[in-house]
Amino acid sequence: MEVKINKEIREYTEGIFLGLSLRQCFFSFLACVMAVIFYFLFIDHLGMEITSWLCMISAAPFAALGFIRFQGMNAEQIVICAIRSLLIKQHNLIFKPQNLYYEYLKEFLEIKRKESIDPYDKKLRKIEKAKQRKNKCSQKCTGSN
Repeated sequence: MEVKINKEIREYTEGIFLGLSLRQCFFSFLACVMAVIFYFLFIDHLGMEITSWLCMISAAPFAALGFIRFQGMNAEQIVICAIRSLLIKQHNLIFKPQNLYYEYLKEFLEIKRKESIDPYDKKLRKIEKAKQRKNKCSQKCTGSN
């Protein structure tokens, strides 16, 4: 017996603060801390506009770590997967089909095929004669050179 459960219920996460999960709260706090640190480091040297852009750029990766999910993976798992697939394991994949059943039974199938051939078949005899002539011709040509 199978009990069907909606996808929304299976992916339920408990809200800790303002409807955010613990992970989202932690990384939101970390993003705010990074923005404040960048603000106090660069406000005197670069001015308000450039400092505000630096604050947003410094907070974005930490916010992404808390909120981005793709195919059941968190942001850091996505980055690790991308690095592995694009940089580390970069090689061509070649598909070569292999019929294990045929490889295992090749000898048996060849014996059965030879047994099923009628030795008095006219077409088969013509093919065999043509092969023999071809072999004799090729032997004469290679032998005379």
